[in-house]
Amino acid sequence: MKLVSVKRQTKSEKRFTEKMGMFTTSVVYIKKTFLKVPFRTVHKYRETYYGKVKDCVDCKISS
Repeated sequence: MKLVSVKRQTKSEKRFTEKMGMFTTSVVYIKKTFLKVPFRTVHKYRETYYGKVKDCVDCKISS
């Protein structure tokens, strides 16, 4: 049994950028887990409409 593993999860989120405004996109989270409990997000990225992969730091999460 592994103690530390890496999991990948996709969620739909609302995002906001200056050029596009508000949009909904799928965001992929890569998390480290310890005994199946997530404790750290390693990376977070999204795929654009044209197929490019961008880091989620580029756009802000709106509430």
